Amino acid sequence: MPIIVEQNCCSVNENAVPDGHCTSQGWRKFVRMHALQREHLNPASNKAMANRDRSPQIMEHARALFAKARPLESHPAVLAMRALAAELEIHIPTSFFEADGPHFYNSLAMIDDKGAVMGVYRKSHIPDGPGYSEKFYFRPGNTGFRTWPMPDATLGVGICWDQWYPETARTLMLMGAEILLFPTAIGTEPYDPDLDTSLMWRRAMIGHAVSNIVPVAAANRIGDECGQIFYGHSFICDERGEILAELGATETGVIAATLDLDAARRHRAGFGFFRDRRPDLYGRLTEDI
Repeated sequence: MPIIVEQNCCSVNENAVPDGHCTSQGWRKFVRMHALQREHLNPASNKAMANRDRSPQIMEHARALFAKARPLESHPAVLAMRALAAELEIHIPTSFFEADGPHFYNSLAMIDDKGAVMGVYRKSHIPDGPGYSEKFYFRPGNTGFRTWPMPDATLGVGICWDQWYPETARTLMLMGAEILLFPTAIGTEPYDPDLDTSLMWRRAMIGHAVSNIVPVAAANRIGDECGQIFYGHSFICDERGEILAELGATETGVIAATLDLDAARRHRAGFGFFRDRRPDLYGRLTEDI
């Protein structure tokens, strides 16, 4: 994935206030959320096959991209972010093209503030279509959804295509997530140059925020790769779907927002969405028919 998303807690003290200083009179738990949006060529995203060109030259180039994959322990992106996380004492979710024996995954390593890998999530939903031929590269993930406890919040992460599925967000919430994060690489649709999905993309994740009463952060890339334009619009919203910070379609930069997780928890309890669930009626969701 082309975007690094940083989750940085302002303080491990329960009495933290938004500016990062502590007070004995404080009572709310705040989390600073940072997202970085930039242009970056991602060899694992298979944009070389954007127009489904199966010529020998294109196929040879596509096959060559498998050499970019590495195991978790030796992947350059993971090693670099482990060093940076330890230096800055922050948690860094790091996307990487993972090789595991003969298998390849679109993966994310969760790195803690000491530079240690807390665990790996492998992308569950793998798309296949013009410009997004990911099934050529990636096996469906076999980790299940993952959440990670940090000093001030539990983070739930889905990767790109995962973000369109309400099941992803709800499962992460039932696993204890207090913030949802979706690192992404999405842009124009080669089969329909007039189709702009950027609003749909944002609305889908804002819907997750509203229906689960949870803050959501999404980081997308920008730039032109093989004629496919990635539309950015990284954002952070609160548990009511209000946009707290965002970037445009061509901006490179960092956005930050302060989240009041105690307030989000109260709002979530008050709406009763989880109280009123009826799992006994949802069996159809798990039937592959």
